[in-house]
Amino acid sequence: MNNLKSKSLIVIVVLLLVQTAVYHLLVNRTEFKPVIAPLTTFTKTIADWNTVMEIPMEKETEDVLKADDTLTRIYAKPNGENASLFIAFFKSQRSGVAPHSPKNCLPGNGWVVFRDNKQMLDVPGRATPIEVNHYTIQKGDEKSVVIYWYQSRDRVVASEFKAKYYVVLDAIKFNRTDTALVRVMVPYKGNDDEKATKAAEDFVRQLAAPLSKSLPS
Repeated sequence: MNNLKSKSLIVIVVLLLVQTAVYHLLVNRTEFKPVIAPLTTFTKTIADWNTVMEIPMEKETEDVLKADDTLTRIYAKPNGENASLFIAFFKSQRSGVAPHSPKNCLPGNGWVVFRDNKQMLDVPGRATPIEVNHYTIQKGDEKSVVIYWYQSRDRVVASEFKAKYYVVLDAIKFNRTDTALVRVMVPYKGNDDEKATKAAEDFVRQLAAPLSKSLPS
């Protein structure tokens, strides 16, 4: 028992020493903060999806989010399908600023999540599928499919916990903590879940390549 306690104490001490070393390492280094073109310059045409509306960020929301740059834009296809694209880019997360999960924000606006899962999507230009959060929300008679993820250094992550884990690794290895939250919303037409889901997935697949060029790699 005493031997076990001694080993546990050693592990704790080592972890504390490593944590302290990492903290001082990061504090004493000037963080690399990538500069990107304003998100307003992001392409207004994505395959056969074309911009139909730009939505400015409300001051109250901007103050809460504390992102370095944001974009809210509506795209539409000739067949009438439309998709809302939201991007929030953060140059650094060291001061405690970080993306807010849509799962926490949308319910505050009256939306109810009634289906929630993660999904693997094949996208052009990537050797392996990307994992995204895929869920359905409802407010009154309105329903929408929501797909969102976190993107850092061209890495796509669905899990909030995994995203935070990679933030620590990137801080240690690359001296950077930048990230982006990307969210796509497609409203139902009638009660056609399959059609809304296919439209959302199509938009994400077409979005992947231009987005990777716009965000820092």
